[in-house]
Amino acid sequence: MSSQLNPQQQAAVEHMGSPLLVLAGAGSGKTRVITQKVAWLIRNAGVEAKNIAAITFTNKASREMKARVSELLSTEEAKGLTVSTFHTLGLNVIRQEYKALGYKAGFTIFDSQDSSTILKEITFSDANEEDDNDKNEDARWIISRWKNDFISPEKAFEIATTPHEVKAAKMYRVYQRQLKAYNAIDFDDLIVLPLKLFKEQPEILKKWQNKLRYLLVDEYQDTNTCQYEMVKLLAGVRKQLTVVGDDDQSIYAWRGAKPENIAQLQEDYPNLKMVKLEQNYRSTSRILESANQLISNNPHLFEKKLWSALGEGEKIRIIPCRTAEHEVETVIGEIMKFNFRDKAKYQDMAILYRSNHQSRLFERYLRSNNIAYKISGGTSFFERAEVKDILSYLRLICNTSDDAAFLRVINTPKRSIGASTLEKLGNYANERHISMFAASQEMGFAQRVSQKAVARVENFIHWIKDLMQASNEVAPHVLVERIVTELAYEDWLLNTSASPKQAEMRMSNVNEIIDWTRRIYDDGEGKETLAEIIAHMCLMDLLERNKEEEEENAISLMTMHTAKGLEFPYVFIIGAEEGTLPHANSVEDDAVEEERRLAYVGITRARRYLTITFAKSRMQYGEKTSCEPSRFLEELPEEHVEWADRQVTTPEQMQETAESYITNLQAMLDD
Repeated sequence: MSSQLNPQQQAAVEHMGSPLLVLAGAGSGKTRVITQKVAWLIRNAGVEAKNIAAITFTNKASREMKARVSELLSTEEAKGLTVSTFHTLGLNVIRQEYKALGYKAGFTIFDSQDSSTILKEITFSDANEEDDNDKNEDARWIISRWKNDFISPEKAFEIATTPHEVKAAKMYRVYQRQLKAYNAIDFDDLIVLPLKLFKEQPEILKKWQNKLRYLLVDEYQDTNTCQYEMVKLLAGVRKQLTVVGDDDQSIYAWRGAKPENIAQLQEDYPNLKMVKLEQNYRSTSRILESANQLISNNPHLFEKKLWSALGEGEKIRIIPCRTAEHEVETVIGEIMKFNFRDKAKYQDMAILYRSNHQSRLFERYLRSNNIAYKISGGTSFFERAEVKDILSYLRLICNTSDDAAFLRVINTPKRSIGASTLEKLGNYANERHISMFAASQEMGFAQRVSQKAVARVENFIHWIKDLMQASNEVAPHVLVERIVTELAYEDWLLNTSASPKQAEMRMSNVNEIIDWTRRIYDDGEGKETLAEIIAHMCLMDLLERNKEEEEENAISLMTMHTAKGLEFPYVFIIGAEEGTLPHANSVEDDAVEEERRLAYVGITRARRYLTITFAKSRMQYGEKTSCEPSRFLEELPEEHVEWADRQVTTPEQMQETAESYITNLQAMLDD
């Protein structure tokens, strides 16, 4: 093992006896340390695999860690080992302890769209409020933030200061009540509920402490209050804990992450041991020294300085561009130059940006130049609201016990079935231990709500039953067309979309479902039932959510947030302008610090070549606007950067470039 690790990595792997903080800089081999430590604990420290939990933040990181562990340990050695995300661990706790939490088996997990639907119903039920999507979305974020900070609905009322927060606190209380009535939890509850359980029921906490005797936590700077408390409680008095983190790469404050949790460790564990991993195995010295100087402008919890043994490398190129279009042309020109001159593959290149919208112009130009690209972190087809709406109708027709589908469609489009009615229906269904669809047809439910509410629900149930009958008589795609027509769904999209163009795009996704259903039906020679087709579509959804990125020769386009943890030989950071990077919303000093950390993450993705571009002007709202280069560019060391507009090309350099082109052209002709 020692031959694979440097002395600092080895020290981190073999440390026992007190909590350990591994301060791991970008590209310093932290995943290797965690996986090697898991193997060392099992083979050398006598800790059984079933008593170890390695916790990550993303499914991708979890899969990578599992793959690396499987290379180090036999199947028998790794038996019972937990390698999971925080949320998967929380889900496992809830699945085993749902009765103690007051839930019944088969609870539903709501995603952000499902949560937004409930909040819309809560607002819509208030006759004095207009149905405002933006305000509902703001409330959802506020509630999520409170949950991440382990703030209950009651506590939220006490700390709410603005009218907007007071309203959000009211919605929070009703929202939680309705989730419980629907036997549902949301994404944040996957951490909140286990933590609540551990705090309130010591015997359950003790059971899980005995089960998970050694914890290893990756990306510790990204933990929120709930996650930090969960780790602290599980570690308990044994304090058998290794956490790996880097305060310079904390870029998720907007998601509730608290980089100060790393500093908090020293207070909670006075005998904390710290090991710094400062040798970078990814980038050249120029890139690392530039990143070091940039991030030195932020205050630091811990001092560290990355270094590399990979050589000095090329200077960072900074290219000013006249306009957004000129920026795209310049970057694509550089890509084609690397591809032609160095025979670089497109899969070795990445274009990084601050916000998703920055990719659109690049997509258009890449397509027109026949350059393959893939976008990471964008919206999946299955995540689009209109796709989920139509598939939920089909799911309900095939399975009336699907409460999540029932809740999604009963008021989409609006049927004036209020939040209070749905809450009473959920409670009644829970008491009777039946589905909401079945409960809605019983006299017991009808006695709890008004006659108008009963009539509206009955109309909906009657229509679904008609569709269920039709599903046995007509081809599946014909049924989908009928649903869309009878809902007047296209008109509803026009009324609820931001623009007619957006409504048209959303309707094209609905038509894609119709066409897809027809193709599956035709390919199966008309033998597929609607249920079989929906099962196929849902499987495609799950596979799309969980699939690894395909290995293909394509340029990666992604935000710097998405790029965290990745690396590429050639990196292009675009839009390095004030108002974009740092973002216009980061007016507070601490927000600018997070933007600087984001720029640091972007820079440290590059292994060999880094190019940074900015536009001197852009079109905004139909008008030409001047742009200032990002303050971060001037914070880079002069000796390691090369500004294209300050560069003088010598005749010798021009001759060298020309000869390089001729040599490569000849090589291509010889091939």
